[in-house]
Amino acid sequence: MKFCGIDLHSNNSVVVVTDEADRVLVSRRCPNELKPILSLLEPHRDELVGVVVESTYNWYWLVDGLMVVGLDVKLANPVAMKRYDGLKHSDDKDDAAFLAHLLRLGILPTGYIHPPHERALRDLARKRIQLVRTRTQHILAVENIAARQFGHSFSCNEVKGFSATSVDRLGLSTDVALAMKANVAVIQALEVQIASLESRLLQQVKLRPEYSLLKTMPGVGEVLATVIMLETGDIGRFAQVGNFASYARCVESAHYSNGKKKGEGNAKNGNAYLIWSFIEAANFARRFSEDAKRFFEKKKAKTNGVVATKALAHKLARASYHILKEKQPFDAKRCFA
Repeated sequence: MKFCGIDLHSNNSVVVVTDEADRVLVSRRCPNELKPILSLLEPHRDELVGVVVESTYNWYWLVDGLMVVGLDVKLANPVAMKRYDGLKHSDDKDDAAFLAHLLRLGILPTGYIHPPHERALRDLARKRIQLVRTRTQHILAVENIAARQFGHSFSCNEVKGFSATSVDRLGLSTDVALAMKANVAVIQALEVQIASLESRLLQQVKLRPEYSLLKTMPGVGEVLATVIMLETGDIGRFAQVGNFASYARCVESAHYSNGKKKGEGNAKNGNAYLIWSFIEAANFARRFSEDAKRFFEKKKAKTNGVVATKALAHKLARASYHILKEKQPFDAKRCFA
């Protein structure tokens, strides 16, 4: 049996093939092109147990290309892999060989490979989130300008309705007005693009029956249900509710020993888009659900608004898991008991 590890970089890939004794049979640096990599693996293909590719920002073309020709591809989770700190020397060849070594031992921490057709829509939903965040930055910039000039600010909805003409009516100096108009112009452009992406998402994404149930949860509408569905994938890949909550970054990252906190782990290990979705849902839920509002206010009284919002997001994440697993609508009594 043979094992392959590929250390993927921005413009090249180091391919290593090892045997059952971890002896390196092949080690070569290839350009980021599928053909030379496949040619390198072809003589070993019949004996290859699998190919490991580290999850980097640019893995799509390689993983998809290897899977198309029938190779068993694993996507390695780099956050969950830690090599011995005492190593004196390490390079790309060693890193690729280490991936093959973990595959041989059967202890490779893997990531989920979304189907390509869902991945494209997921990335479209991520682009929408990026644009929404950018729009928020410019809205806050307009609010800050108004606060500096008038001693009070405008609401978010008022800012969204601004135009160059409405800025002129404010009576600001030329330079201040120009600065505000620049923000307003960007907000208007982003509004058009966000609406376009939302239209495409709602047109192309058909919520699976279990995900349609998410809309019974307070704070979750069509868009958030779509994002949660695309980011979660198959709910069956999470053994327990805690695994899903951790993946959604809703669980505290801490290390304890003898009942005492000794440090913290990687708080960013998980899906940044799921925590964004559940935070958004929490902000809406506490406004429109009495049960959610009551839970939020109780937590806020003991801590602060940020911690209370995160706690409510955690509740909604756990509720989402049970909704998807059991295919049952949201139960407020069970969630906020």
